[in-house]
Amino acid sequence: MTPIEAATHDGSGRTRPVLARIPFPTVDEVSRHCLSDDEPETVHIEVHLPGRPDPVRLREAFHRALLLHPRILVRQAPHRWYRRSYEWELTAAPDTDPVSFTRPGPDALARARARALTLCPPLSQSPPARLEVVTVEARTVLLLTLHHTALDAPAGLRVLATTAALYNGEDAPAPGRPAPVRHAGFGGPVPPAGRFRPVRLAAGPTAGRPRTGSAGNGLLLMELPVPPRVVPTGADHPDPAAWTVNDQLLVAASLMVGRWNRCHGVPYGPVRITMPVDDRTRDMAMPIGNGTRLVEVPVAPEDPREEGLLLAPRPDPAAVARLLHTTARRTRALKSLPRTPLGPGAALLTAPVLPVGVRGALTRNMRRAAARWTSTLLLSNIGRVPYPMDFGDAGRAQAVWFSAPARMPRGLSVAAASTDGRLHVTLRWSRDLLDDAGGATLARLFEECLSTTYSRCSPSSPRSTS
Repeated sequence: MTPIEAATHDGSGRTRPVLARIPFPTVDEVSRHCLSDDEPETVHIEVHLPGRPDPVRLREAFHRALLLHPRILVRQAPHRWYRRSYEWELTAAPDTDPVSFTRPGPDALARARARALTLCPPLSQSPPARLEVVTVEARTVLLLTLHHTALDAPAGLRVLATTAALYNGEDAPAPGRPAPVRHAGFGGPVPPAGRFRPVRLAAGPTAGRPRTGSAGNGLLLMELPVPPRVVPTGADHPDPAAWTVNDQLLVAASLMVGRWNRCHGVPYGPVRITMPVDDRTRDMAMPIGNGTRLVEVPVAPEDPREEGLLLAPRPDPAAVARLLHTTARRTRALKSLPRTPLGPGAALLTAPVLPVGVRGALTRNMRRAAARWTSTLLLSNIGRVPYPMDFGDAGRAQAVWFSAPARMPRGLSVAAASTDGRLHVTLRWSRDLLDDAGGATLARLFEECLSTTYSRCSPSSPRSTS
């Protein structure tokens, strides 16, 4: 029996009572089929506080937050290959205490980050999440690690926001922003995602896992200015539609790939970026779990002859503006289209017709067959963090970073959130694609490319996050 199939017991040896069973949704099942020990499916969230919270109050607030969001208190039910679906078991309380306080030290935060990238919270225990509290000099970092088969970053942030409100003495946490409004598409059709084979990011010269054989991803955090939003006007932009910070991030990521590949002798090719779209509300009624749907955005100029203008040492501002305009049109159209979370193919693969063992084998084979058509990278942008994240005597959150898994064949994810007027960006990469030096170079390149979307000046240096 595997660890996932093993029953979970509390300290007295009694099995925790099960309140209900829920079949795995599509996203959860696809993730479960494709799990690999070499590339753990974790989501990591960091909340940086200027002070130190009281340990007892913080632990109590987090446990109360779990009870207010009971959908996080799940574990995978024991299963057999011939069952028609995996199931989550809802529990009345955590199987184990998910909160721990890391011993202070010069490398405590680095070690906690490494654990977040290499050690998944087990699906066999409720909740599939853990919260590490790390003291760094006079400040504190709350590092929440989630198993992405069960939970995503917006769900984790909602639980942390509830924790902050309860820690701060609020009886009922204040609601956040309403659900995002879908905009109607405009300006022409969106190119079908499967019409062209996307370019891959060139592997670094020393890519590969370390000699120690340790698994996991590489990670680098940056703090940058929030790009100003611009309303394009003039002859080059007949549609006066503003591009957003998200569009600027998409274009910056596309330019980063093009310039990196050119430096590594890889011909220019069309970039396609997977982008999560989240339509959930941000109040206490927000559904907890994996609630995003994925769209794939082609981020390439409509005129291939503009490649040289975009990838020049000093990109042509007019060409960049045209690419921003094109990308804004495409993203608005894609967001407005109704779509199942992972598309019709995934919905068909997870239909409870065949046993889960057979569906798992089909899903893994399909993933390998479609590897060459996988998007270039994943970009997840949650925008301005909609919660105050005020922990009272420990202060209000000064920065929030998060990261998404970076599994091959894509091997690269970019995540962004803005807090306190600053943009917090995380690059995460597979060690089969880049080593740490290559990841640092790619991060600097991303910063330079982002600056071209709003300024001709040299970008500022990111503040140290250690």
